[in-house]
Amino acid sequence: MTLDVTKSIDIIETMENYIAKVRPAPEIRSKLDLSYEVKDQSVILNEIRPAWDNPKEILTNGYAKATFAINKNIWKIYWIRADNKWHIYKPKPAVKELKDFLKIVDQDEFGCFKG
Repeated sequence: MTLDVTKSIDIIETMENYIAKVRPAPEIRSKLDLSYEVKDQSVILNEIRPAWDNPKEILTNGYAKATFAINKNIWKIYWIRADNKWHIYKPKPAVKELKDFLKIVDQDEFGCFKG
């Protein structure tokens, strides 16, 4: 099930404001940039950079994900491990607001999201 229109608008506004705040300076965005995508009930934060062995190939890799659990009205937080699979973020598995997810990612207390 996808999110309703009102929730989607709130998500887009929150994420656009966040990305505008955290994106690297324009002069280095060809080497490193950040974006997000909304996929079904999830918001995924992505890192965009050229492949190390082929700079013409641009890679987009997710590093943090929040999935909205409609029945509980919470956002579940995930991080991607070395096995390239999403795992629940055990220090704080869920939050009420998307903004709280973004704060946790920014703090990255355990080095899970940004290394």
